Amino acid sequence: MRNRLSIFTVIVFAGIALLIALDLATDQGEGAGLVHLAIEGAALIAALIGAILTLRTLRRTTSQLTLARAEADRWQSENRELLRGLSEAIGRQFIQWELSPAEQEIGYLLLKGLSMDEIAKVRGTSERTARDQARAIYRKAAVSGRAELSAFFLEDLLVAPVNQA
Repeated sequence: MRNRLSIFTVIVFAGIALLIALDLATDQGEGAGLVHLAIEGAALIAALIGAILTLRTLRRTTSQLTLARAEADRWQSENRELLRGLSEAIGRQFIQWELSPAEQEIGYLLLKGLSMDEIAKVRGTSERTARDQARAIYRKAAVSGRAELSAFFLEDLLVAPVNQA
């Protein structure tokens, strides 16, 4: 979405620059004054700078996103077996808590960090339904919310680093 907005912004700036350039050419042919031409020339330069800066930001963002995706893919590849085991262990715990299939799906989405709105969209339900099902999960798991649900699965996996002096 953000990339689309940036691309749209570049197109708008380029379109404005083109229109100003055409207007400048027309005004110059009609004998417009130097001040008028200078103001329109400054507007043309501003539009071009806007297009260039937006394009540079878009390229930088795309590059950073590509690097982040590559890093995530590398991490997942290196830890695929561990992730599969963790997912299976979470599934077993969900069954032990007697979560329905819908609640299990929502539980995974909660652990992945999706918002209630995103969960509702993924599942094709209302946000209220997603919230009600999340509350049912928290009740069955005897936790107070999403953070405690996540901590239930992560706290024993994360070992504090030992300070080596």
